[in-house]
Amino acid sequence: MEADFVIVGAGSAGCAMAYRLSESGASVIVIEFGGTDAGPFIQMPAALSYPMNMSRYDWGYQSEPEPHLNNRRLACPRGKVIGGSSSINGMVYVRGHAMDFDHWSEAGADGWSFADVLPYFKRMESWHDGGHGGDPAWRGTDGPLHVTRGPRDNPLHAAFVTAGEQAGYQLTDDYNGRKQEGFGPMEQTVWNGRRWSAANAYLRPALRRDNCTLVRALACKVVIEDGRARGVEVDRGGQKELIRARRDVVLAASAINSPKLLMLSGIGPADHLAEHGITPIVDRPGVGGNLQDHLEMYIQMAASQPITLFKHWNLVSKAMIGAQWLFSKTGLGASNQFESAAFIRSRAGVPYPDIQYHFLPMAVRYDGKAAAEGHGFQAHVGPMRSTSRGAVTLRSDDPADAPVIRFNYMSTDQDWGEFRTCIRLTREIFAQPAFSEFVRHEIQPGEHLKSDEELDAAIAEHAESAYHPCGTCRMGRADDPNAVVDPTGQVIGVDGLRVADSSIFPRITNGNLNAPSIMVGEKMSDHLLGQPPLAPSNDEPWQNPTWEVAQR
Repeated sequence: MEADFVIVGAGSAGCAMAYRLSESGASVIVIEFGGTDAGPFIQMPAALSYPMNMSRYDWGYQSEPEPHLNNRRLACPRGKVIGGSSSINGMVYVRGHAMDFDHWSEAGADGWSFADVLPYFKRMESWHDGGHGGDPAWRGTDGPLHVTRGPRDNPLHAAFVTAGEQAGYQLTDDYNGRKQEGFGPMEQTVWNGRRWSAANAYLRPALRRDNCTLVRALACKVVIEDGRARGVEVDRGGQKELIRARRDVVLAASAINSPKLLMLSGIGPADHLAEHGITPIVDRPGVGGNLQDHLEMYIQMAASQPITLFKHWNLVSKAMIGAQWLFSKTGLGASNQFESAAFIRSRAGVPYPDIQYHFLPMAVRYDGKAAAEGHGFQAHVGPMRSTSRGAVTLRSDDPADAPVIRFNYMSTDQDWGEFRTCIRLTREIFAQPAFSEFVRHEIQPGEHLKSDEELDAAIAEHAESAYHPCGTCRMGRADDPNAVVDPTGQVIGVDGLRVADSSIFPRITNGNLNAPSIMVGEKMSDHLLGQPPLAPSNDEPWQNPTWEVAQR
């Protein structure tokens, strides 16, 4: 088998590249180990807690015991299915803050400033405001990826935004537009009541073309001859095969699997490869390093009125919601229920938001376990720019083995201080008049926990990953010893080999990572095709005029 481009991974970036590369007339083979995304568990937005807990759709990775979090092993779900993690994620759509991308550019990712990436965010979107305002000039209208807003019918969604305003924070009509900072509606990748994954948006249309093919197989390594990537060795049904690339091999296998594949192919820290009997071809010490993630905690409140989604937390109600969704793609099943959001700054002197809120009108965990208290609601909160760094390393030279994942969460004093601030600011929001008729008491962490030591203990016990791993094949300048790829995605030291997914992020962006991951696939497609990038934008993002002296 042979094509111009061979892409490993049918995830957020891989699907976008399959679409854009095949659109140009080039031939594309996409290698994906996971199976079909058909079925209600993936396609029904409200069922989101199911697929990320099903081994059929998820690689099932876990961190090593995290020393600063009571040696807990934290779940690290990655999509093992068509659409990758966009088929099992929470469908929350956040581009990231303008200054995130300006930081990328300053860190050596030339051509990836906000002015450079905004045109790609616009190209990928079909944005629907649902009559709720927003920033149309900043948004795309005819891209493959539909972005919508939930109905926000539950009164708690409005209470959350009003409480933010009462606490003195900004409001924002569109955190993906000019102004991220503030409280307002949350956006989701849902269209006509269905999860609008990268598979639905990009891969299905691409596969309808004769020049795009999907191959179900496990990628084992990149085959490199005379300093150039020639193809990918795969295991298909127990048989080893070589899938050849005439132009480029592109790894889009996630921040966990892309560095693993590079190392299995002889690209990475030479000493580590030698430990596992792998001959180093290119010594790149940065491969697998710089691992980052968002941690969050659910601040849960017991409700004084039975208006939360808990009333549907029974088999009869779930069956009725499911039936309505199956027949009409409407009702509660048609939203991820994350319909209000906020981005705020933790203190004066922070130039742009470093705390994100997802608000949910129910007290429930990602694994689907409801709070024992019954009716409740919660805000997911956590710092956006943790200074902790971890690594992905090899467990063995067997491609079927899961890699060793060490996030090293909460390993800096700054992280602890920021997390305590998150909890205290959230309590203040829930204490505003807008919530007075809805709040009974605090469930988690519990209002009796007040001191730094008590909050630290709660964080160590209850903090969970927001499932945003990134950074393990960092993009930078070719002379940067710790960079893995240059700003065109080219692996430094190997011709014809690129990486394009969240692993290339120099630093984690503000918010959920699906949107910037798809943007990477869109922008890298132009680099792969040798096309000039889209013209930079002149739009000026909003910055709080009092950021140097005020927290809000």
